[in-house]
Amino acid sequence: MINLPPEKLKEILMSSGITTPEIFARVLDEAKRKQQNVIDVLISQGIVNKEYLLILIAQNLHVERVNLGVVKVDATLLNLIPEDVARRRKIIVFGREADGRYKVAMDDPTDLETVDYLNLKLGGQIKPYLATEEDLDRGFVLYGEKITQDFQQVIEESVRESLRSKARGDAEKEAQDLPIVAIVDNLLSYAISSRASDAHFEVLDDVVLVRFRIDGVLHEIIRMPKEIEAAIVARIKILSNLRVDEHTHPQDGRFRHKVGGMVVDIRVSIIPTFYGEKIVMRLLTAAQKPLSLADLGLYEADIKTLENAIKKTYGMVLAAGPTGSGKTTTLYSLLNMMNKPDVNIVTIEDPIEYDMRYVNQMQVNVAAGITFAAGLRSILRQDPNIVMVGEIRDAETANISVQAALTGHVVLSSLHTNDAPTAVPRFVDMGVPPFLVSAVLNTVVAQRLVRKIHMECIESYEPPTALLEAVKHELELSGISDSGVKIPKTFYRGRGCAACGHTGFLGRLGIYEVLDVTEEVRKLIISPDFNLDTLRHLARSEGMTTMFEDGLRKVERGVTTIEEVLRVIRE
Repeated sequence: MINLPPEKLKEILMSSGITTPEIFARVLDEAKRKQQNVIDVLISQGIVNKEYLLILIAQNLHVERVNLGVVKVDATLLNLIPEDVARRRKIIVFGREADGRYKVAMDDPTDLETVDYLNLKLGGQIKPYLATEEDLDRGFVLYGEKITQDFQQVIEESVRESLRSKARGDAEKEAQDLPIVAIVDNLLSYAISSRASDAHFEVLDDVVLVRFRIDGVLHEIIRMPKEIEAAIVARIKILSNLRVDEHTHPQDGRFRHKVGGMVVDIRVSIIPTFYGEKIVMRLLTAAQKPLSLADLGLYEADIKTLENAIKKTYGMVLAAGPTGSGKTTTLYSLLNMMNKPDVNIVTIEDPIEYDMRYVNQMQVNVAAGITFAAGLRSILRQDPNIVMVGEIRDAETANISVQAALTGHVVLSSLHTNDAPTAVPRFVDMGVPPFLVSAVLNTVVAQRLVRKIHMECIESYEPPTALLEAVKHELELSGISDSGVKIPKTFYRGRGCAACGHTGFLGRLGIYEVLDVTEEVRKLIISPDFNLDTLRHLARSEGMTTMFEDGLRKVERGVTTIEEVLRVIRE
């Protein structure tokens, strides 16, 4: 994000009537304390809309704002700058002006060093445009077209060389050979450039299958000869500091991989299977920052409910949903909003996914006796104001969390339930009495992640009758068919293009339902007549929007497809 001098930024905001000197001073102090960009803090706190602020900044700097999602990028010009340099300097060369100047999208058009570098590298003058990180990511995806072609060739050559070298019988020695090192490095680099969240190495009876999960969906990438499986497994074990000679027990490890200027934390899980060892590597961008609630996909009413919940001095705020639904990201966005100088925040997580300044983070380590329950007991002796428990999965952790929330702590955690109201009976099932659930529960936000339509190839279409019937059926199953919810008149989808890998999607965001535990809800929880349907009906009567309704809103606005909403709702 552009790094304007504070006084310059203050002048822009003041002249537009967006803020006051007092508010800006508070935001500036907060940015210094958290070591974050002032612009990021302004956006995350909802003081200014991101797009509006960027337009104001561009006007003030006398540059144009560019959206690479709608502007066609010239691939021949794009490749004038290598991808690792483009990522490190946060730039994309996307076109040329009539006078011959190169059009360059930049994260920071005031970066004179990068401007001088580009003028020299390109052998001509450039015209800088202001772009967001999201804009640049769309451009970086285009490098993937060439990578895809090169990747297959590089891997095939490395496999042939590995089979020729045949240091057979010693997988550990073979794992150090250049061909095997090249195969693993290229697979990781390709996964990162493809925006994969995890990479799967699966051993079949005759081949090694490599699949990447991109935007929540697994895609087959390549099949390799089974003869090199032992060496690849050994290579990944060496990188992860795991035992190379252990083949019968699961192992977990981690390492870091660097591509250009990007550092990625890689969490490794290896388990024995019938035909060999299966590896799953989870890719986490190091030092990633929490998003604002609006960037996550929450609408204003739900944001207000959550903001009110985290202002309370005790009680629980829960994120609910299946594995991989973005619960931790939501919790960290809330934690970022609560991260003030006058509070003590401690977390117990497995694993730690975000590195957040001034938040004391503890990693679960079962071998050392640090479980969620044991870690939480220790945390409560540290006089915390706010505690985040990565996941409540057993009765012991549930009861300790409830006791903490009762005794003057704000507790954030995640729970595996299908929707927000089901969090109540889930707690009761774990042995927490209803009167305690009623006393401590403040808010539950349930969520799923849907793929976003790629804006560069979006189109509207007439939905088939079968799809409309599926939507009506889902409304009936949700019990909201008679509540006035309207099916969108226009449906959208992505045609598919090279920039989105011909999927029609690029990136993900959440669909949500936020249960505000009001006095009426508390009374119902402790009522002898409590049942889940009654709770859902009461919550909806008090304004709760279900995930399916939220999904329909995003379908109507052309953010995602109806098929995506139906897919994740039925998970």
